Amino acid sequence: MVYMLEIAQNSNKRVQYSENNFQRFSMTRLKIVGMTCAACSARVEHALNAIQGVDFATVNFLTNTAKVDGTVSTETLIQSIRQLGYDAFLEEDDARTTRLESNPNLEKNRQSLKRLVISLTLAFFVFYLSTCALMFHCPLPKFLTSVLANGVVQFLLASTIISVNRQIFIDGLQSLSRQSPNMNSLVAIGAGASYLFSVVLLFIDVTTVITGDTERSKSLLHGLYFESASIILAVISLGRALETLSKGKTSSAIRKLTELAPPMATVVRGGKEITINASETIRGDVFVVRPGTRIPADGVIVEGSSAVDESALTGESVPIDKKVGSYVSAGTLNVSGFLRCRAEKVGKETTLAQIIQLTIDATESKAPVARLADRISAVFVPIIIGIATITFVAWLSCGQTIEFALLRAVAVLLISCPCALGLATPAAIIVGMGLGARHGILFKSSEALENLGKSQIIALDKTGVVTKGTPSVTDVSAASDVEEQMLLSVATALEAKSEHPFGKAIVEYAKSLNVPLLELEVDDFRAISGVGVEGRINGKTVLGGKLNHFERLIELPSGLRERVETLGIDGKTSLLFALDGKFLGLIAVADKPKSLSATAIQDLKKILKTRVVMLTGDSRRVGESVGKQVGIDEIYADLLPADKEVKVREFSALGRVAFVGDGINDAPALSRADVGVAVGAGTNVAIDAADVVLVNNELNDLCRAIRLSRATLTNIKENLFWAFFYNILGIPLAAGVFAPLLGWTLDPVFGALAMSLSSVCVVSNALRLNFAQIDKSRKLPINVSYHNYDNSTIKESNMAKQIKIDGMMCKHCEANVKKTLESLSFVSSAVVNHLEGTAVVELQSVPSDVDAKLKNAVESLGYVVNSVE
Repeated sequence: MVYMLEIAQNSNKRVQYSENNFQRFSMTRLKIVGMTCAACSARVEHALNAIQGVDFATVNFLTNTAKVDGTVSTETLIQSIRQLGYDAFLEEDDARTTRLESNPNLEKNRQSLKRLVISLTLAFFVFYLSTCALMFHCPLPKFLTSVLANGVVQFLLASTIISVNRQIFIDGLQSLSRQSPNMNSLVAIGAGASYLFSVVLLFIDVTTVITGDTERSKSLLHGLYFESASIILAVISLGRALETLSKGKTSSAIRKLTELAPPMATVVRGGKEITINASETIRGDVFVVRPGTRIPADGVIVEGSSAVDESALTGESVPIDKKVGSYVSAGTLNVSGFLRCRAEKVGKETTLAQIIQLTIDATESKAPVARLADRISAVFVPIIIGIATITFVAWLSCGQTIEFALLRAVAVLLISCPCALGLATPAAIIVGMGLGARHGILFKSSEALENLGKSQIIALDKTGVVTKGTPSVTDVSAASDVEEQMLLSVATALEAKSEHPFGKAIVEYAKSLNVPLLELEVDDFRAISGVGVEGRINGKTVLGGKLNHFERLIELPSGLRERVETLGIDGKTSLLFALDGKFLGLIAVADKPKSLSATAIQDLKKILKTRVVMLTGDSRRVGESVGKQVGIDEIYADLLPADKEVKVREFSALGRVAFVGDGINDAPALSRADVGVAVGAGTNVAIDAADVVLVNNELNDLCRAIRLSRATLTNIKENLFWAFFYNILGIPLAAGVFAPLLGWTLDPVFGALAMSLSSVCVVSNALRLNFAQIDKSRKLPINVSYHNYDNSTIKESNMAKQIKIDGMMCKHCEANVKKTLESLSFVSSAVVNHLEGTAVVELQSVPSDVDAKLKNAVESLGYVVNSVE
């Protein structure tokens, strides 16, 4: 069955999904050549959206790309762009894309670098001839001491610079003729006016030399502005080179992700190891990964064990232990052991490829806050040309010389910078996306990145989001005349044959204890649906199941029903066990909250100031129990998937809602929410219905994502403020508004320099996001009740134990000890430090032999425990 959801509140947020997968609407991606400023991108975007059949188009000046959704052919789109004077090609089909992205600062800008060097060199000589020689009497070759010769050489050098940078004039004048002026139009008019004015003066100067008027000839030479035209073009070239360099840095995080995938892979074919291009790996290939190399494809380990560094994908700095059957992802680093793996996903199917594609898609989208800058950029250049014209006419009307009026008009043209406006949003978006990707936080759109930080209500699914999603043992209570080892041995032997999640939880718990159990063999095993399991051990009947099943079969101790009910209030399911009619004890099982859920929810409520609610399909008793443990007071239980969607819709009337879920059943609510957040979808990130994906499967990443969203939005606002403020202050200064009162004027050369540097400043401010503090989680002590069967009183525990350990040498050791300690049912969390040789453990219950169990768990790993305090 396939469903279609289209949210009326947001017509651009459309999701098609089925029970097994999700598919996003396809987009046409175009690479655009020739855009020089935000006005260009705004004009192209407007033209594309005006084409009949285009549903939605967005153009990104920073990446020079366009994304178009609709039924229009690619040829029509490209033709429309070419009519504006730009070129375009289908991004994924053109080999140039790969070359440009592989080394953008070398391949793409080789010609620009050549123009820059020529322009700067010749501009220096023009400046020397016009300023140093004439004003400061610096030495000159003898043939240049002639006034006319000096002017002619300036003319030739300036003409060469204009020829080298002729594309600026061609593009600018063509755009002007099409009544769609851009930044090149401003530069062409400003530099061209200075150059032509100087040419006219030079011809007049020739006339004066012929007539013998030497004094007038010198005076005219001082009025030449060849150096202004030359330096303006040189500075523009320099500014664009710096801008391109800065723009390249903003996408460095994405490039680093692409560089994670190894170019070559070693596969086993025909019984031999051969080295091939990683792109040639096919599903089912067995590939070899040696220590210190990166994994070329997603797959399953079939031989060997190792620690794998997954920090590039998940942000987790500690290597993860992997063994036969473990899943590995492309781009992760094999730290220690030798592995043979079977490829499950290759090429664009891998987790790494999906993360890269999601990040690129998001950077190409447009945040709502960018709309204001786009609207202004679209009309900015015509307004500036109008202001420059008014400035020129006004100063002439006031009796100023044509030179003064021309300089003021040229300064206005050159100081105005729509590029800064156009870069303000996408630069911050790309840096924010890259930072999120490094921490395992993937935003599918710029809109999601902006809106998540504005969320006022956080609605959480319970299972798999707040809780682990799989049951685990919480309490073990043996009868007064039965040893705990006997209870666990019988229960493990019986449940080992069961497929029920509760049975698996008991078996896993027993394995984690690292203590010897009795080796018992169960015969005649039988599962009784809904009530329990039974079998025979050495001819004796063994039973396991719920209280209502046992009451009919054996005599139970007094107070047991009350104990089971008490555990039930805490959301725990009690499983009773008996051997040959004798009650052995009970083991309680529950889906426990994740270790960081309570901390994350505290951050959401107190620090981030959001309202937190929980939506669950479980009973109210279970929901309230989990809510009490993690600090959620507002709980809605017994909800079907459709009911969750209705609740999210109701919350939307009260404020912006972010819904956090983890499964197909959450798809309606994820789509209905203002921002849908998926937890734990790391290997399926491209087919999820959510707007944001938290790869690490931890709720505290939601807090990081919100902080990142807010930091990015703040950065965008800073960029927009300074871009607007720069123009508001710079244009009046360039026009000479302050000249009558304060004598302040602006030379066109400094205007061009300021214009170029403004874009660099905006991008540099965006790069500050790389240092944003998005991980400010605070440790929250968790109070969990525990019970002793022989003494039915309930005690509250918030105990901590410090273990002093010898033998830990690295972060990998820390991870091993932490994992082992936290696998113990009575341990809430563990903080391990190999430098100090300590492990601080928070206990959620206190067994009678807690110190011995902690010591045995650590020493089973090969380390030495000096003390447990």
